[in-house]
Amino acid sequence: MNLLIVDDEEKIREVIKEYSEAENYIVEEADNGKSALDKLIQNHYDLLILDIMMPEMDGYTLLKTLPKEKRIPTIILSARDEVYDKLQGFDLGIDDYVTKPFSPKELMARIKALAKRTKHSNIYQLNTLEINFAAHTVKINQQKINLTPKEFDILSYLIENKNIAISREQLLSKIWGYSYFGDDRTIDTHIKMLRSHLKQYKNHIETVRGIGYKFTDEENQ
Repeated sequence: MNLLIVDDEEKIREVIKEYSEAENYIVEEADNGKSALDKLIQNHYDLLILDIMMPEMDGYTLLKTLPKEKRIPTIILSARDEVYDKLQGFDLGIDDYVTKPFSPKELMARIKALAKRTKHSNIYQLNTLEINFAAHTVKINQQKINLTPKEFDILSYLIENKNIAISREQLLSKIWGYSYFGDDRTIDTHIKMLRSHLKQYKNHIETVRGIGYKFTDEENQ
């Protein structure tokens, strides 16, 4: 499991890193919010341990700024113990809140519990097809399938809304954004390539005449 520890206190980062590496976790660090935001956007992590009060960008601003698709399980680690601070954190989508001073062993227990709780929600499995939403990977028969970022986003969105017909306009809006001025052929081209990558699972992306596409996990005849 890959952890990102974000705290401006070096000693705290060192303690968490020592305990984490003892559990065979891979650890990276950031000492301010801006650096952490850059790391989160550019890399993949399984869990974020985040301080609130930091230079350049505080923890709450980082969470507000972080793109939705880059959100990961998050534990706030802070000296602030006010109910307001905790509620604000949970409103921003954090999973746990630990106050300083803290027990490293308790923090490890919370990390393990959170990792166990979120493991299955991050993975979609259909026979030998496996999509890991957190890691942005697709595998068939344990072999990695290389998708473009847009192809992965389309597949993820269709699976998250499986058995629901999604219009081309919805896909353009969701994946490319409201400012995109492309046309329906953009979606059709990406779907064609996506089906090609999915091999024996290609027919699970069904064309819905007059609307768009839907993903179904029912076996096609």
